[in-house]
Amino acid sequence: MSSLTLEIPALAAVPTAARQLAAALAASGQTIVAFAGEMGAGKTTLIRALCAELGVHDDVSSPTFALVNEYRDGRGQPIYHFDFYRVDSEEEAARLGAAEYFDSGYLCLIEWPSRVTGLLPSQRLLVELSVTGPESRQLSIISEQ
Repeated sequence: MSSLTLEIPALAAVPTAARQLAAALAASGQTIVAFAGEMGAGKTTLIRALCAELGVHDDVSSPTFALVNEYRDGRGQPIYHFDFYRVDSEEEAARLGAAEYFDSGYLCLIEWPSRVTGLLPSQRLLVELSVTGPESRQLSIISEQ
């Protein structure tokens, strides 16, 4: 298990962190990225910046009610963005086809992964966001194998 820790001193530094996350993602070869952090930690903000870094031109927003949004990266490949905050059980997520998305080979960005832990592949990147101040965050990128 390898890890990288980044400091995000202010909101203006999020694009730089997203660039570093994109590089870590490319180096890892992983397609599953689990974003953990308390409500308001900036998971969606970071995902929006990551998608911009990957060439997404769509409006990136949290799929809280839709559960999954699909975007296209700069190469036309799908990126799936999940928000499992409102999912009541792993069974509900399974019925919605989460495993098929995870097995697709395309990039899956997952908010609130703790709600579907049993459905997640064991090989993934875990991105933990910790609030360290009004605008500052600590970002830990952990490769789980």
